[in-house]
Amino acid sequence: MPIHGSLFQDFRETTVQDPFALQGKKMLKVQMGYGPVWAKLGSMVAYQGDIRFENKGSGGLSRMLKSAMTGEGVDLMQATGQGELFVADEAREIQVMYLENDAVSVNGNNVLAFSSSIEWDIHRIAARGGAMTGGLYNVVLRGTGYVAVTTKGEPVALDVASAPTFADAQAVVLWTAGVHMDVRVDTGGLRSMIRGGTGETFQMAFGGQGYVLVQPSESVTDGGHQQQGGSSSGGLGGLLG
Repeated sequence: MPIHGSLFQDFRETTVQDPFALQGKKMLKVQMGYGPVWAKLGSMVAYQGDIRFENKGSGGLSRMLKSAMTGEGVDLMQATGQGELFVADEAREIQVMYLENDAVSVNGNNVLAFSSSIEWDIHRIAARGGAMTGGLYNVVLRGTGYVAVTTKGEPVALDVASAPTFADAQAVVLWTAGVHMDVRVDTGGLRSMIRGGTGETFQMAFGGQGYVLVQPSESVTDGGHQQQGGSSSGGLGGLLG
């Protein structure tokens, strides 16, 4: 008996041959013919062809120690072989960018996948307000290649050069090279915007040249801008600003 309806037409695999291509808003299709790819551990939802996966954890002893100390980082797997790989992360929306000898500072919890040509590490910055939050950390992705990150909902990209820019630390996904970040503290007795609030309001303040990407949800969890005890973590500001 034939199957009627448009299901298999409406949701057919995209024919785009780019190394990283969106399969709808919430799934990423990776063409493995361009070389190995790093992806968030457990993010594979399907593949076609001959693809192998190796659990790389936090990516070496140095990064493992940094991740354990800071609460920042991302557990990765390396995919190698030939075929088409599909990855996703809890049906979050996916944003794809191409770096050309450039760098971005990303909340570790939002990293989904990136080309093997991209180098990554956990960095700390010396923001003036950072001491009040216990230290600021983020994942830095640097080099030339594709990067895919997730957002909870459609984000907004704010040009920090156009006006002073502030954001809730739990909504910030990433910022680009040339942007510097600091911590703004409001001691007016308001409820803290940071998990485990202390009665002070902490905000991320951005300046310089470039963009900060903010998602419409204050949902950053461990592995992102937060640390235990309600501290905030940032990332690239002083390193790339």
